[in-house]
Amino acid sequence: MMAKIVKGQGFKGVVNYILDKAKGTEILDSNEVRLKSTDTIIDSFIFQSELNPGLTKPVGHISLDFSAQDREKLSNEFMVQIARDYMNRMGISDTQYLVARHYDKEHPHIHLVFNRVDNNGKTISDRNDRFRSEKICKELTREYGLYFASGKEKVKENRLREPDKTKYEIYNSLKTTVPNCKNWHQLIGVLKGQDIGVTFKFKGKTDEIQGVIFDKNGYSITGSKVDRQFSYSKIDQQLRANAQKLNNSEAHHRQAPPGSNPTGSLANDFLYHLRKSSHEENKKKKENIPHIKRRKGLRR
Repeated sequence: MMAKIVKGQGFKGVVNYILDKAKGTEILDSNEVRLKSTDTIIDSFIFQSELNPGLTKPVGHISLDFSAQDREKLSNEFMVQIARDYMNRMGISDTQYLVARHYDKEHPHIHLVFNRVDNNGKTISDRNDRFRSEKICKELTREYGLYFASGKEKVKENRLREPDKTKYEIYNSLKTTVPNCKNWHQLIGVLKGQDIGVTFKFKGKTDEIQGVIFDKNGYSITGSKVDRQFSYSKIDQQLRANAQKLNNSEAHHRQAPPGSNPTGSLANDFLYHLRKSSHEENKKKKENIPHIKRRKGLRR
């Protein structure tokens, strides 16, 4: 279960969108609005919003999206129960609202439109609403036994626009390559073959690495922005674990020579590589092709 929150100035546009017959709309629930026609619904919202003329965005619009795997269990009654529970936990109470179900997409979803001016003319707070909503959606998903999609598995990449499209391309590459690499050199080589560059963010003028940045299609995205599991520290930890596992399995065949770095520790591994590959780096810089370099921070 996921929620998308939008706030606006006028009720006419959102009500017309929610009641669009082309979406196979069903009104499931309402409170304090006249349902005689689309116009009476709009007028009901507008009339109450005038109790607080200082509020520039009285329109609250939230879509609740569910997994297609929950389609069979999501009856209209069940969705109304979830919607009311969601609104109550979000502090959307004592006000007008309309709940409608759409059938224009493969996954079940409903739309909530509510008046941010409550029945007493007070403003329904939107403070930290997106953060609170994300937390509540996770709670309701667990409590109601709904399907919990892991990570980004349900994202339809063909519908994404840049830079999100590139971000998900990088995500998919890292998801398959990181578990199969034992050090950063190996990972960088594999990613290079997939047209993904790797650079690092250093702390000041020191050799301490603070983050990793992935470059593709002209976009630079930090590892943690791709996904939390792909921050520099998380990837480095995974590579060490991969190398340790491989070393343990090969321990009876050979022993690592003195002074070697089998776990791919970045502090020594990369500085060594930087010193040894200066000629190659200079050549690449002349060709304006970034490879491994320092970054004090990301450009904003």
